[in-house]
Amino acid sequence: MTTLLILAHAPLASALRAVAQHAFPDCAAQLQAQDVAADSSPEQVVQQARALLALQPGESVLVLTDAYGATPCNAAIELLDDPQVRVVAGVNVPMLWRTLCYAAKDPLDALVARALAGAAQGVMQVTAARPPQPCAEPGCAPPRK
Repeated sequence: MTTLLILAHAPLASALRAVAQHAFPDCAAQLQAQDVAADSSPEQVVQQARALLALQPGESVLVLTDAYGATPCNAAIELLDDPQVRVVAGVNVPMLWRTLCYAAKDPLDALVARALAGAAQGVMQVTAARPPQPCAEPGCAPPRK
Protein backbone atom coordinates (compact mmCIF):
# COMPACT_ATOMS: atom_id res chain seq x y z
CA MET A 1 0.00 0.00 0.00
CA THR A 2 1.15 3.52 -0.75
CA THR A 3 0.83 6.35 1.72
CA LEU A 4 -0.30 9.66 0.24
CA LEU A 5 1.03 12.90 1.70
CA ILE A 6 -0.45 16.22 0.66
CA LEU A 7 2.17 18.89 1.28
CA ALA A 8 0.76 22.30 0.41
CA HIS A 9 0.36 25.90 1.51
CA ALA A 10 -2.01 26.33 4.46
CA PRO A 11 -4.88 25.56 4.52
CA LEU A 12 -4.93 23.70 1.19
CA ALA A 13 -3.44 20.41 2.41
CA SER A 14 -5.98 19.93 5.20
CA ALA A 15 -8.82 21.13 2.94
CA LEU A 16 -7.91 18.57 0.29
CA ARG A 17 -7.70 15.87 2.96
CA ALA A 18 -11.20 16.83 4.11
CA VAL A 19 -12.47 16.58 0.52
CA ALA A 20 -10.86 13.16 0.20
CA GLN A 21 -12.40 11.97 3.46
CA HIS A 22 -15.79 13.23 2.31
CA ALA A 23 -15.68 11.21 -0.91
CA PHE A 24 -13.68 8.19 0.30
CA PRO A 25 -14.01 7.88 4.09
CA ASP A 26 -12.56 4.35 4.14
CA CYS A 27 -9.28 5.52 2.59
CA ALA A 28 -8.44 8.18 5.16
CA ALA A 29 -5.91 6.02 7.01
CA GLN A 30 -3.45 6.13 4.12
CA LEU A 31 -3.73 9.89 3.63
CA GLN A 32 -1.66 12.46 5.52
CA ALA A 33 -1.79 16.24 5.14
CA GLN A 34 0.75 18.86 6.06
CA ASP A 35 -0.18 22.52 5.81
CA VAL A 36 2.81 24.79 5.28
CA ALA A 37 2.50 28.09 7.10
CA ALA A 38 3.76 31.26 5.45
CA ASP A 39 6.52 31.64 8.02
CA SER A 40 7.76 28.02 7.84
CA SER A 41 11.35 27.46 6.85
CA PRO A 42 12.10 24.77 4.27
CA GLU A 43 14.04 22.87 6.96
CA GLN A 44 11.01 22.87 9.28
CA VAL A 45 8.76 21.61 6.51
CA VAL A 46 11.13 18.75 5.65
CA GLN A 47 11.48 17.80 9.32
CA GLN A 48 7.70 17.75 9.83
CA ALA A 49 7.16 15.72 6.65
CA ARG A 50 9.76 13.15 7.70
CA ALA A 51 8.06 12.86 11.09
CA LEU A 52 4.69 12.21 9.44
CA LEU A 53 6.17 9.59 7.14
CA ALA A 54 7.98 7.88 10.01
CA LEU A 55 4.57 6.92 11.38
CA GLN A 56 4.18 4.53 8.43
CA PRO A 57 7.65 3.05 7.89
CA GLY A 58 8.43 0.68 5.06
CA GLU A 59 5.65 1.86 2.79
CA SER A 60 5.97 3.67 -0.49
CA VAL A 61 4.94 7.32 -0.41
CA LEU A 62 3.43 9.60 -3.02
CA VAL A 63 3.76 13.26 -2.09
CA LEU A 64 1.30 15.62 -3.78
CA THR A 65 2.29 19.29 -3.64
CA ASP A 66 0.50 22.40 -4.81
CA ALA A 67 3.03 24.40 -6.84
CA TYR A 68 6.35 23.46 -8.36
CA GLY A 69 9.16 25.67 -7.07
CA ALA A 70 7.34 26.77 -3.91
CA THR A 71 8.38 25.81 -0.38
CA PRO A 72 6.11 22.72 -0.11
CA CYS A 73 7.46 21.27 -3.35
CA ASN A 74 11.05 22.17 -2.51
CA ALA A 75 10.64 20.36 0.82
CA ALA A 76 9.10 17.36 -0.93
CA ILE A 77 12.11 17.19 -3.24
CA GLU A 78 14.27 16.70 -0.14
CA LEU A 79 12.27 13.52 0.59
CA LEU A 80 13.38 12.01 -2.70
CA ASP A 81 16.52 10.65 -1.06
CA ASP A 82 14.27 7.68 -0.21
CA PRO A 83 13.78 5.45 -3.30
CA GLN A 84 10.24 4.68 -2.11
CA VAL A 85 9.13 8.32 -2.45
CA ARG A 86 7.72 10.06 -5.53
CA VAL A 87 6.59 13.68 -5.81
CA VAL A 88 3.94 15.16 -8.10
CA ALA A 89 3.29 18.92 -8.16
CA GLY A 90 0.03 20.62 -9.12
CA VAL A 91 -2.35 18.71 -6.87
CA ASN A 92 -6.05 19.08 -7.58
CA VAL A 93 -9.16 17.20 -6.49
CA PRO A 94 -9.39 14.87 -9.53
CA MET A 95 -5.73 13.92 -9.05
CA LEU A 96 -6.28 13.23 -5.37
CA TRP A 97 -9.41 11.16 -5.89
CA ARG A 98 -7.79 9.13 -8.66
CA THR A 99 -4.75 8.30 -6.56
CA LEU A 100 -6.81 7.58 -3.46
CA CYS A 101 -8.90 5.05 -5.35
CA TYR A 102 -5.83 3.08 -6.42
CA ALA A 103 -3.31 3.66 -3.61
CA ALA A 104 -4.02 0.31 -1.97
CA LYS A 105 -3.66 -1.66 -5.21
CA ASP A 106 -1.23 -0.01 -7.61
CA PRO A 107 2.55 0.02 -7.33
CA LEU A 108 4.08 3.44 -6.75
CA ASP A 109 5.08 4.25 -10.34
CA ALA A 110 1.66 3.23 -11.68
CA LEU A 111 0.09 5.46 -9.03
CA VAL A 112 2.18 8.40 -10.25
CA ALA A 113 0.85 7.80 -13.77
CA ARG A 114 -2.72 7.71 -12.44
CA ALA A 115 -2.15 10.96 -10.53
CA LEU A 116 -0.92 12.71 -13.68
CA ALA A 117 -3.79 11.35 -15.75
CA GLY A 118 -6.36 12.31 -13.11
CA ALA A 119 -5.04 15.85 -12.97
CA ALA A 120 -4.99 16.30 -16.74
CA GLN A 121 -8.35 14.66 -17.36
CA GLY A 122 -9.99 16.59 -14.53
CA VAL A 123 -9.22 19.99 -16.05
CA MET A 124 -11.58 21.02 -18.81
CA GLN A 125 -13.61 23.91 -20.06
CA VAL A 126 -17.22 23.69 -18.96
CA THR A 127 -19.96 24.92 -21.27
CA ALA A 128 -23.67 25.35 -20.68
CA ALA A 129 -24.99 22.35 -18.81
CA ARG A 130 -28.32 22.34 -20.61
CA PRO A 131 -29.70 23.90 -23.75
CA PRO A 132 -31.78 27.06 -23.35
CA GLN A 133 -35.43 26.35 -22.65
CA PRO A 134 -37.88 27.27 -25.41
CA CYS A 135 -40.16 30.17 -24.71
CA ALA A 136 -43.62 28.91 -23.75
CA GLU A 137 -45.50 32.22 -23.60
CA PRO A 138 -47.05 33.84 -26.69
CA GLY A 139 -44.96 36.68 -28.14
CA CYS A 140 -41.85 35.61 -26.23
CA ALA A 141 -38.63 35.70 -28.22
CA PRO A 142 -36.30 32.71 -27.98
CA PRO A 143 -33.14 33.29 -25.95
CA ARG A 144 -30.07 34.57 -27.78
CA LYS A 145 -27.08 32.35 -28.23
